[in-house]
Amino acid sequence: MKSYWMNISEGQASMVLREVDRPVPGAGQVLVKMHAASLNRGELIVGHGLHGQGGSKPAGMEGAGQIVQLGSDAGAWQVGDRVMGRCPGAFAEYALMDVREIMRVPDNLSFEQAASIPLTFLVTYDLLVLQGHLQAGQWLLVNGVSSGVGVASLQMAKVLGAKVMGTSGSQAKLDQLKPLGLDLGLCTRGADFHQAVLQATDQQGVNLVVNTVGGTVFAENMRCMAFQGRMGFVGYVDGTLNANIDLQALHAKRLCLFGVSNKLRTPAQRADGIAQFAAQILPAFADGRIQPLIDRVFEFDQLEAAKLHMESNQHTGKIVLRIASSA
Repeated sequence: MKSYWMNISEGQASMVLREVDRPVPGAGQVLVKMHAASLNRGELIVGHGLHGQGGSKPAGMEGAGQIVQLGSDAGAWQVGDRVMGRCPGAFAEYALMDVREIMRVPDNLSFEQAASIPLTFLVTYDLLVLQGHLQAGQWLLVNGVSSGVGVASLQMAKVLGAKVMGTSGSQAKLDQLKPLGLDLGLCTRGADFHQAVLQATDQQGVNLVVNTVGGTVFAENMRCMAFQGRMGFVGYVDGTLNANIDLQALHAKRLCLFGVSNKLRTPAQRADGIAQFAAQILPAFADGRIQPLIDRVFEFDQLEAAKLHMESNQHTGKIVLRIASSA
């Protein structure tokens, strides 16, 4: 089968298409014929924390397709089931999925739409619900709201009944997100938004911040936080890994800072929360309250072009790789 691998050398990453053996599912696994997979910026940025110093590994982190082979202890899953999930090596004609992590694709979604859900929306669920404790009526601030996680945060927060403001360097992208429920768009790439945030919240600040940008906006985010506010870190595309902390504000306002990453988690820890997500959020996909926002779909042989499109920062929402036709 054909499979893309990421080669990392001297701080640079390149994609190589290889011919490799089709994997065989083991205990608790299923083999999926992949129809689509999504790109994720964290995987494509060397130094983002997802890579070692060098070497090669199968590329891709999430996707959707149909089960073609069952390993032992596969539970109630059957050959032919339409599934989506996080999985290593998703940029391939076939990939293995852990039965603890896979979810059934809602009937109304295409494989391309389904491929944009597993990693991004599970990360968002961790940010907003499992650790962020976002409640109806509260304010959410998203740095980089037009990113994959940013858009997912907007959509999920609206389902939860929250109010959302977000930053982006593009007014056109902010305008594109207004129909999805964006209450306030702040057109900026800098750390200059806390006055606007305080004005919008009657000087109270926001209850939760999703920081997809990094250290350059950390201090500004703290100035935006309400009493007992929370800030979740999910990326540092600015490359800034250090920031000053206002300890007095942290102490007096009882603030909470947390990170969201799967890098050091065990398979059991990664699977934790999936059943809750499936029960609480998947129905919103099935009934149309959440419609995955796909910026562009590239064909399987266009992965390099898809990667360049992501690096250009011109997209809003997810970039998807179509691997096989659903016909």
